[in-house]
Amino acid sequence: MDFREATDDLFDRIAHEDLAKALGVSVATIRQARLKPDAEAHRNPPSEWRKAVIRLAEQRAARYRKLVEQLRG
Repeated sequence: MDFREATDDLFDRIAHEDLAKALGVSVATIRQARLKPDAEAHRNPPSEWRKAVIRLAEQRAARYRKLVEQLRG
């Protein structure tokens, strides 16, 4: 693994699209749920959002563990 590959993995991020896909909702739903509660377009988050965020965070943590292992050799 070279510098570019390692930093590409490090800098990769979870996007609105990733969470929307995990929840089976639209990106607009995610964006509206992230608005301040007093915003006119604000919507409540999808009901299973906690489980989806946990799953995505666990996947990200596993990815970083793998990156660390690869770099350490």
